[in-house]
Amino acid sequence: MRILLIEDDDLLGDAIQAGLKQSGYAVDWMKDGVSADHALGSEAYAVVVLDLGLPRMSGLEVLQRLRGRNTPIPVLILTAMDSVEARIKGLDAGADDYLVKPFDMGELAARLRALVRRASGKISATLQAAGVELEPATHRVIYRNQPVDLPAKEFTVLHALMLNAGRVLSRAQIEEQLYAWGEEVESNAVEVHIHHLRRKLFPELITTIRGVGYMIQGDRHA
Repeated sequence: MRILLIEDDDLLGDAIQAGLKQSGYAVDWMKDGVSADHALGSEAYAVVVLDLGLPRMSGLEVLQRLRGRNTPIPVLILTAMDSVEARIKGLDAGADDYLVKPFDMGELAARLRALVRRASGKISATLQAAGVELEPATHRVIYRNQPVDLPAKEFTVLHALMLNAGRVLSRAQIEEQLYAWGEEVESNAVEVHIHHLRRKLFPELITTIRGVGYMIQGDRHA
């Protein structure tokens, strides 16, 4: 899953990026509002972590410009400003959640999972599709009551497909969830990951729609 982190503090940004990468996320990190606005206008993200006190363009303006483009990406505001007025301004500008510094990385990760889950129309914290259960919080996958061990990239591909069960994802859309800026994209990585998922789970799990992409036929009510 690909996240845009917008934070101008080097130490905090580095810690957040490292923590989210350990949780299996691909993280793009912008340190000013103008760069963040450009990234949001040109790239696809599952969720945004946004500081308000940014150079060149405030976080609030970045958020207002994002919502002005009718972009529904979930946004979590991360800031040291703990006043009720600041929270109201952020939420009214289109933020979906708010976390005050200092914070616990576990709570940040849990809030991001909840935002992504709600944006995908899911209710339960456990995703279910085609007889497979996936727990984003623990990175567990269960099939036929047995745990299935998946490397981080394979888990990310399965997570993306299950979040969008019943919808086709193109190869490019899957790649966007696998790689952050600066990471080398292997030409056949998506195909390899899907091959491994079919082998470890079952061949009919993921359907190839020729010329379009891949999908999981799911019950969509998880």
